[in-house]
Amino acid sequence: MLIDQHNRKINYLRLSVTDRCDFRCQYCMGDDIEFMPKNKMLTIEEIHRLAKIFISLGVEKIRLTGGEPLVRRGIDDLLASLGNETELKELTLTTNGSQLNRKFKAIKNAGVKRINVSLDSLNADNFYKMTKGGHLNQILANLQEIKNEIQVKLNVVIMKGSNDHEIMELVNYAIDNSFNISFIEEMPLGDIGYDRSKTSISSDEIKNQISTKLSLKKIPLNTGGPAKYWLIENTKTTVGFISPHSHNFCESCNRLRLSADGFLHLCLGHDDGIDLITPLRKTKSNDPVRKIILNALTNKPKSHEFNLRENTEVIRFMSHTGG
Repeated sequence: MLIDQHNRKINYLRLSVTDRCDFRCQYCMGDDIEFMPKNKMLTIEEIHRLAKIFISLGVEKIRLTGGEPLVRRGIDDLLASLGNETELKELTLTTNGSQLNRKFKAIKNAGVKRINVSLDSLNADNFYKMTKGGHLNQILANLQEIKNEIQVKLNVVIMKGSNDHEIMELVNYAIDNSFNISFIEEMPLGDIGYDRSKTSISSDEIKNQISTKLSLKKIPLNTGGPAKYWLIENTKTTVGFISPHSHNFCESCNRLRLSADGFLHLCLGHDDGIDLITPLRKTKSNDPVRKIILNALTNKPKSHEFNLRENTEVIRFMSHTGG
């Protein structure tokens, strides 16, 4: 079992399989982003080996992230391998939805029961602008194709001046399709060329806007992540809020992050990472990597240090560690 220095049980690994993506969402990537050299990235076999190490240490849930995880070559094989790990209680992923029509069979065959799909706008022109090239109709068609076969939660980042006028439209879309939906406060990861303090909207502002139109009931739902959930009464839809700025959730942090270049990140809000790829490639024994992971937990910070007012940001982009 993984226990950090603050007596938090760590049982959730967010595993980035690539920093590449077929979108360029404005809050996620800068225009001049440099991707990892492919020879510096973990192979599919190395990702599986590291996942098995974490599972042996008590990780019960793995979320595959990116970039866009479904553009990674070999993702079908990785899904199949992780789906066969009997000690893993849940395998899931976060995707932009563009590849769901091509990869859904592999996702289902791996035993994935629910997925998160990023969807920040329901206006085709606005979606294209926010994603810098994404086609909304493709995403909506893919969602219609899978919605009766798997549980879908929409992830939405609301930004002033971009999509703040679409909050209720997005909620109603979720209700109409029996999707769940979560709103995520914009996180200061990477220099993306604008002042995030001017675009960020708090969870309370969004929740208050929804509450003027719909009745929300607080529920004790826990899906293993940081969101706090409300049920929209007389529907099957829950609305969640992930609030790293307005309602710090670090006291219950149960997560570690592994980037596609094999670095362990103890906290999304800190730049430091611990090299696992080098010891992994030096020996066939897993013991050195296990020891590094266990020792690293003594340095897991109590809290992130996001501060929009002071315009402080983590150097790496969101796409590097998968949020």
